[in-house]
Amino acid sequence: MPGQVEAGFLTSIARFAGPVRGVATTLISVFGLLSVPSDGLAPGLAVLGLVVACAVADFGAPRLALAFCVVRVVAVCVAHEWIGGTDQWALTVLTTTAITLQWEWSPKVSAPVTVLLLAAYVGTLGWVGTAVLRVVVECVLARLAFGLVRRSTRRVDGLRARRAALERVEAVALERRAREREYLALLHDTASATFLVVAVNGRDADPAEVAGYARRDLDLLTGASGEPRDSVVDVGSSLRTVVERSPLAVDARWDAVLVPASVALALVRALREALANVERHAGTGAAEVRVTARGGGVEVRVADTGPGFDVGAVSAHRRGIRGSVVERMAAVGGGGEVTSGPGGTTVRLVWPRG
Repeated sequence: MPGQVEAGFLTSIARFAGPVRGVATTLISVFGLLSVPSDGLAPGLAVLGLVVACAVADFGAPRLALAFCVVRVVAVCVAHEWIGGTDQWALTVLTTTAITLQWEWSPKVSAPVTVLLLAAYVGTLGWVGTAVLRVVVECVLARLAFGLVRRSTRRVDGLRARRAALERVEAVALERRAREREYLALLHDTASATFLVVAVNGRDADPAEVAGYARRDLDLLTGASGEPRDSVVDVGSSLRTVVERSPLAVDARWDAVLVPASVALALVRALREALANVERHAGTGAAEVRVTARGGGVEVRVADTGPGFDVGAVSAHRRGIRGSVVERMAAVGGGGEVTSGPGGTTVRLVWPRG
């Protein structure tokens, strides 16, 4: 099956070859009529009328135009004797017709029709070797040119297909890497956090509480939590659940902002990680959350008054800040920023970026 470029080329040839032939043979006949003597003007006008009638057929169905091509060439050749002009008129109409047939029809059709046209020319005007050679050479060149252009269109289609395939592979790879980053961030927020609770509390850890954490982690990791991804949601309502479930004393204030569910999900998970970091490291038992509408987007700030830390000294292998906050927001077109010092730590989440 032809590709898009090749199909467009073939469609253009099928659409314009006939009209080009009709217009060209009409102009040739007009100039040919100007070269005939005065006593041949009447039959010349009759031939011109027939050429114009055949040219009209060239704008119609291809099969009908093919039949009229033969009629036109035969008529111009036969009328040569009556008109009394040069044979250039007949030869030019013949070559123009034969060349356009090479573009419009396959060799199975164009070759025998061209032979028929040459036979009509030789039968009426006699054998002229240079004329016959000219027709043959021009037809061969027209067929070669058509083949080369068609081959080029096939090559272009092949290149476009390979490029599209590479783009699909790249898109799949990017999506896979994004999913891997999201999974690693989610793994950090869930199972790693639960393991940390067990490691810190040791035997004092409440088995029921740990089991609850494990069930929640399993639901999130397997997708059983049913968190929406495609609809538009109120980010404040989504974040309220995270705030209410946090063991911290959270001073939360938010504007009503609608965002895509995938963005809300990223904000929920980033906020969950930010509050978990306050719980683990700040030592204040309290945090402040502000959700503010910014134009067509949203800004979320999480702040504490803990001792702070050196953000630049955090290892790149630790995914709490980089994976669960910064990369997670970047994956949905947003941004994440963590600033910290002796007066406390602030996590700023924005969507869209900038």
